[in-house]
Amino acid sequence: MKKLFLILLMGWIMIPGFTQSIFKYKKLPAVDIQDIKGSPFNTSEITNDGKPIIIDFWATWCKPCVRELTSISDVYDDWVKETGVKLYAVSVDNSRSVSLVAPLVNGKAWDYTVLLDVNSDFKRAMNVGLIPQTFLLNGKGEVVWQHTSFAEGDELLLIDLVRKLIKGEDISSPDPGNSK
Repeated sequence: MKKLFLILLMGWIMIPGFTQSIFKYKKLPAVDIQDIKGSPFNTSEITNDGKPIIIDFWATWCKPCVRELTSISDVYDDWVKETGVKLYAVSVDNSRSVSLVAPLVNGKAWDYTVLLDVNSDFKRAMNVGLIPQTFLLNGKGEVVWQHTSFAEGDELLLIDLVRKLIKGEDISSPDPGNSK
């Protein structure tokens, strides 16, 4: 029984490192969700004129999610000027908490495109289990990197990956910060 538990525990610990390769070069699924005003939005409309895209799944009740998006917000204008990157913040708040999204976004002055995935259709299509979960897409709209959780400084890893992507460098090689 102990051996089975240890095997399962090791598998669970190793899953985040493997999920990066699972999503490598995967195109985004076309899913109908809403923008922050409640208007229909299809995820096939997530584009950035050949420049990198960040998609961040979050919720109002998720403290690490809010910390992550707030940390990025502090430097987002500089990122956009330097790299042209665009961030889509996809709220997975359900029908009970979705009314809290716009006030939070406005109060934090986040300058992102905020989308609402009230039924978690996009979340399921992207195989998101835990939030925050961040995806980095190349200029072709292909998922080239993903990361679950947030710790202070993760935003620095993210912008470094965006810079490498812009330069045409390979970001798939494992490094300590890229395997979370």
